[in-house]
Formats: sequence, C-alpha cells, structure tokens
Amino acid sequence: MSEYQSYNSFADFYDELMKDVDYHARAAYIDGIVKANKPDARLLVDLACGTGSLTVELDAMGYDVIGVDWSEEMLSRAREKSDGSILYLCQSMQELDMYGTIDAFVCTLDSLNHINDRKQLILAFSRVSLFLEPDGVFVFDMNTPYKHEKILSDNSFVYETDNVFCVWRNEYAGDGRVDIALDFFEPQPDGSYQRYCEDFSETAYSVEETVRMLDEAGLKLIAVYDDMTREPPAGDSLRLVFVAGKK
Repeated sequence: MSEYQSYNSFADFYDELMKDVDYHARAAYIDGIVKANKPDARLLVDLACGTGSLTVELDAMGYDVIGVDWSEEMLSRAREKSDGSILYLCQSMQELDMYGTIDAFVCTLDSLNHINDRKQLILAFSRVSLFLEPDGVFVFDMNTPYKHEKILSDNSFVYETDNVFCVWRNEYAGDGRVDIALDFFEPQPDGSYQRYCEDFSETAYSVEETVRMLDEAGLKLIAVYDDMTREPPAGDSLRLVFVAGKK
C-alpha cells in the first residue's frame, strides 16, 4: 500500500462509479417534463453538471445547453466529452450568474442534497428564480429523508471496477444529514495501491420543507414525482423529482 494522500475531488473516478446510470434515459425523462411545461424551451442550464454525461445527452436533444459546476476538475472532463457546442461555466449554484434569462434549469442526481445549510439552499433557489424566464421550468431531484435514514444511514458499501476499488462509509448525523467518507484505492503498475479520500455531507429535506424553501426563493411547486416516473411520491421513495416555476 502506498502512502495515504488527501484527495479534494473524485472527478478522476466519478464516471467509473456512475457507469450504471442511464444518462440517455434520464435526459429523455427530463426532456418530457420540460416539454410538458414549456414546449418552446430552447436554452437550458444543467446545474452541478459534473463530468457532463447528462449535459451532452441534453445537447443532443436539441437544446442550447450551458453546463455549470463549481469544480474545474469536473468541468475539464466534461469539456472532453463535448464537441464544443456546450458552454461550461465554473460557478457555485449560490453564486449563479447567467448572461440573461433561461428557459429551463435542471439539477440531477442528488446534487442539491450536497447543500447542507437551508439558507444556502434558499440562496441557490433564489439564483435560479432570478434568471428563470417567467414561464420557465426548473426540474431537479433530491434524495429523500427515507433514503438517508433507512438506506444510507450508518451503512457501508463497496464498489469495485477494473480501475478503482471504493469503500463508501456513512454516518447518520440526524436532521436528514449523512456524513460520507469515500476511500479510493487505485492500482499502480508495481502492484501497490494509491489511496485517495473524499469527505462530504448530504442533507435530505422533506417535500413540505422543500416547497417552503422554493416559496421563499420566489418559486412555486408545479409537481413532484417518484424518480423517473410521473407517479406521486411513496413512503419508501428513494429520490424525488421536483418541477417548479416562478411565482
């Protein structure tokens, strides 16, 4: 085993760990929701776009897409996937600054759960509200309190691919928050492993609290669905999709 090193972003391993996500199906699902609420939507922003796998799928569906993420490392990999038709901006959601109004915002795969402070989440919602067209649509998903309390909880998980071995350890901190520690072990040519780590927290919010925060930010709830469906939330839903517009 090689010497432990701190690791500030898991951009290098993100696509490996997310390879089972069907980004094309998720983009088609989002496209259906956007079209149902704003049929003439053209300009779309993918918030917390990460390495851009969903961003390129939305671009292929005919939207003029802007990808936004706070991580330069993630955006570097996103740019490698694009043919140059996508504009990428390095910004946090709380400091979102667009060039004009936007037809549709999307934020997927639990990115908003990474905002653990309610005031900061309201600020992120407020920035979306500021730049959203009056008849625009905001589609986002979030992990549920049930998932955090019953599935992630104090459990550990192991993921192994050809290029990395990952140990995912959780500690439930209460009030919907899970503290997460990731340890990555990357095989080296000499047979040893290089270790990297990433620590962060995610907070799950109830539907009622999310609606209150949207309202405070100048947004209104249009619909909420169980993930990848048009069905209402269930008591054991793991991820919910919210559809919002301007008040």
